Amino acid sequence: MIEFDFWGWLILAVLLIAIEILAPASFFLWMGIAAAIVGGILFLLPALDWPIQIGLFAVLSVIAVFIGRRIFRPSRQESDHPTLNQRGAQYIGRQFTLEAPIVNGVGWLHVGDSRWRALGADAPVGTVVRVVAVDSTNLVVQPVIEATEHPQEV
Repeated sequence: MIEFDFWGWLILAVLLIAIEILAPASFFLWMGIAAAIVGGILFLLPALDWPIQIGLFAVLSVIAVFIGRRIFRPSRQESDHPTLNQRGAQYIGRQFTLEAPIVNGVGWLHVGDSRWRALGADAPVGTVVRVVAVDSTNLVVQPVIEATEHPQEV
């Protein structure tokens, strides 16, 4: 007959917590706490049978993991610069001048000290374009049509 004592559960708790320290996954910590609780219960009730101990450990592990993940969930803070590490997204809505014509949907434009591939409708060199989206490392552009003259009514 298999016999477990409270020392076995406490050793298991220390081992599980040590695994959490070596390979953090926020999972083994809660199982270690459950093992420590089972060890404490077994210290108070030494006549507890091993199937009940295993079942209690399983139930406490599931409860501890759910509670621990819900309470200690990493909080996401809103940034005042949501496009900080998304360089291409910072250019959406801005206007630039083409340095190479867009032919067959692909051209080039100069942004600051870098050169970006521009995707959009065919356009000649010098066309002012507005960035409307980012596709991977390409800027999707549309020509800017400025209404300089108003049509005269007859």
